Amino acid sequence: MATNFVQIENDSEIKKRLEAERIRLRKIAGLDQANHFHRPVERAFTAEQRAHTTILFGGFTWKHEDLIRAVFQGCGYRCEKLPVPDVPAFQIGKEFGNNGQCNPTYFTVGNLVQYLQFLEKEGLTREQILNNYVFFTAGSCGPCRFGMYEAEYRFALKNAGFDGFRVLLFKDSDGIKAASGEPGLKFTIDFGFGMLNALHMGDVINDLIYQIRPYEVNQGETDRVFPEMVGELCADMQNRKSFEIEQSAPNWLKPKVKSNKVLRNTFNVFGKWHEHMWGQDYLNALKSARDKMDAIEVDRTRVKPVVKITGEFWAQTTEGDGNFHMFEFLEREGAQVLVEPIATWVAYLMYQAKAHAKAKWPVNRPHKNPQWYEFNKQFANYIGLHKKLWGIGAGQRMWNFFYHRAIKNLGGITHHLVPQQELADLAHPFYNQFARGGEGHLEVGKNVYYTVHKLCHMVLALKPFGCMPSSQSDGVQSAVINKFKDMIFLPIETSGEGEVNAHSRVQMALGEAKVKAKAEFEHCLKSTGKSMQHIREYIDQHPELKRPFYRVPHQEGVAGTAAQFVLHVSQRIDKDTRFQKRSRVPVEAVPAMSGD
Repeated sequence: MATNFVQIENDSEIKKRLEAERIRLRKIAGLDQANHFHRPVERAFTAEQRAHTTILFGGFTWKHEDLIRAVFQGCGYRCEKLPVPDVPAFQIGKEFGNNGQCNPTYFTVGNLVQYLQFLEKEGLTREQILNNYVFFTAGSCGPCRFGMYEAEYRFALKNAGFDGFRVLLFKDSDGIKAASGEPGLKFTIDFGFGMLNALHMGDVINDLIYQIRPYEVNQGETDRVFPEMVGELCADMQNRKSFEIEQSAPNWLKPKVKSNKVLRNTFNVFGKWHEHMWGQDYLNALKSARDKMDAIEVDRTRVKPVVKITGEFWAQTTEGDGNFHMFEFLEREGAQVLVEPIATWVAYLMYQAKAHAKAKWPVNRPHKNPQWYEFNKQFANYIGLHKKLWGIGAGQRMWNFFYHRAIKNLGGITHHLVPQQELADLAHPFYNQFARGGEGHLEVGKNVYYTVHKLCHMVLALKPFGCMPSSQSDGVQSAVINKFKDMIFLPIETSGEGEVNAHSRVQMALGEAKVKAKAEFEHCLKSTGKSMQHIREYIDQHPELKRPFYRVPHQEGVAGTAAQFVLHVSQRIDKDTRFQKRSRVPVEAVPAMSGD
């Protein structure tokens, strides 16, 4: 009995000591009180600070960034773009950021810290940097770690000694915001349309560069002409006088619009809309840009494999160390790069919003299972859903219209946006369109689309090392490849190291694509019954065929630019009776693959 009593006493003592130790450890760890996380309150960026505050941004191509900066400056903001992120920026991001992040986080936040350190070395104090600079970036939500970027920026900035540096967010779900609800960055008609035009022009110009440069006759001409042309567009956007009805109205109308705010604002909205869309200054700037680009001489008879770029948004857009300078490498190896426009991502977001609205409506509808005679409830259900769908649909049509309007005014040869419904339908057997994160079903859908429509010889998916949504997509792609046997698909994970290995893998896949492109060209040339010398002779006599904006009709089932071109030239020869009278020369060998 005494033994049992001692045992009970010992057990009780052990429990008391364990509880006391647990309390001590929780107190040391700061867990003795419930401290819930609260989003840090940020200092406001106010309208009074615009004159001395510089907005920093980056993460796009140089074309997009130059045009976006011009819009900011044209609207009265001080603005500078960050340098292209490099490996030292990546290393700074890893030094001051959290462990386990994807490399876009390390590159972008490290690039920001690196630039702030540069400002400090130039003589600015940290207080001046905190007071006179803000960072403008994208934000997101959902399972991708992209949704944590804001917290990562703040964490790294704090660790680097820039605690309190202001971050402005442009979220895909709710537009421009600041963590403080700032009024310093004001969304106006001029700012909105300016950004819209800058984004679309950046996409179109980026596509044009990668269409023209592989076929330029005078090496380096594209890289000389395009920066000059973009600079002139930037100057136009920055210096263009904003439409104001009080200045543009006839004298009899000026007193009325001056005294009536509603009338003045209404006229200004429509006037600014017209000026940004069809204003003579804007159209003249685009015409001048088109003429400059059209002066580049090209030779489309060079046989090159077309490589379509897909993958994670940042990795497939940046043009530096962040994706191993992959576009430059592909062109150096003799390929034509088919880049992905940013506009596709925005179109995807609108399509997803529409699809989610339809899917959620059975739960969100105000009246559940109304009787057939309850017309008011049935109408309320109908109009509640379709009002939202009509709004998104109008946004989709406007987005496509503005993008294709930019294409039309900048030469008309840029690739149009791929229908989002078709991408979702092609991806559906392999990837559910409601699976969120990253580019969702787009990676799978684009791989199938560009393969079945024979718009490229190879698909290269660029994504950050450890990117969760892209890892899911890569797992699905194995099933896609098994179904489409002629598909050449290569996923490449990018990081701050491993460039040689990545380039080696791309070279091996590109070798297959070159064989595919050359076989396609030989088949097309043979089908014309003409020789290359015969075709070149015709081209030399028709200089318009050497202009980059000469439109070559698309031939179904043919991906290569050279193959498309010889088929078209052959069709022109067949219709040209004067040229047909000349004797045909013997068929010569097919030209060697460019880059071999």
